[in-house]
Amino acid sequence: MATFLPFISTVFIGLSAVFVAIGWYFIGERKIEQHKKAMFWAAVLASIFFITYLSKTFFIGSTTFGGPEGIRLYYQIFLIIHIILATIAAVLGIITLVTGYKNNLARHRRLGPITSIIWFISATTGIAVYFMLYVIYPSGETTNLFRAILGG
Repeated sequence: MATFLPFISTVFIGLSAVFVAIGWYFIGERKIEQHKKAMFWAAVLASIFFITYLSKTFFIGSTTFGGPEGIRLYYQIFLIIHIILATIAAVLGIITLVTGYKNNLARHRRLGPITSIIWFISATTGIAVYFMLYVIYPSGETTNLFRAILGG
């Protein structure tokens, strides 16, 4: 279960990014209804990611970096950048969705491309974190969230 939930959450955030890309394509083609549906599913998939991520964090704990000590600092910097981008992407994602659904299209058009780019970077770095924690290197111990991030 400790490695299954991170795998599932990583799949969902990856699929969310794919649906954002599909939505971006549809809006470029002026297919508004398809754009709305793709972005709706991107938000649903991102929400499932968040639920599975929180479930693992609360019920099991967070995994520390188990890779070589010589790259731990680089991993921690990468992880902190990912966390900052993911937080910004989540907030912008909610704002962008709300502006779209409320037909505040001028603001939606300004935020959409910025949000999408940050979302892609966040999803990509999240997938990279998953690979560093569970695939490339052996997993570290399971501990609380802050200790896993800071390595203390």
